[in-house]
Amino acid sequence: MKLNALMDNKGARQDIKRVGRGMASGYGKTAGRGTKGQKARAGSRKQATFQGGQMPILRRFPKFGFTNPFAKHYVTINLGDIEKFIASGKIDAAKEITIDSLLAAKIINRRLSGLKVLAKGEIKTAVNVVADKWSKAAEAAITKVGGSIKNK
Repeated sequence: MKLNALMDNKGARQDIKRVGRGMASGYGKTAGRGTKGQKARAGSRKQATFQGGQMPILRRFPKFGFTNPFAKHYVTINLGDIEKFIASGKIDAAKEITIDSLLAAKIINRRLSGLKVLAKGEIKTAVNVVADKWSKAAEAAITKVGGSIKNK
């Protein structure tokens, strides 16, 4: 096989439709566009989002999303972390563990909307926790070892 002998399959390429080349061609005068109107004009193509003159939906909606100004964000702490900080001496297990005590021990660096206790890890020391929110599993684990958890 030689490169100069390569050819397309029959019907693979079609000649372009030459419009506006006289009445005898069948596509003369209006060049197959019909008469008048937006689609008959030169250079006129509707966009895929065109909605007949009304304000398009893509322009009606804001392009930057939405952030709820009233959303609450909580500082989370896991039971495994509480146990680790008790072992290292950063937290005193005899005192209540509050968001203020965690700030004082520099375990957390800001308050946000409150403190949430989660059950990841294992706790072996009985502790009294004062928090805004907690998971059921965290409450069960704290009460199982003899501690308590309450709302502030």
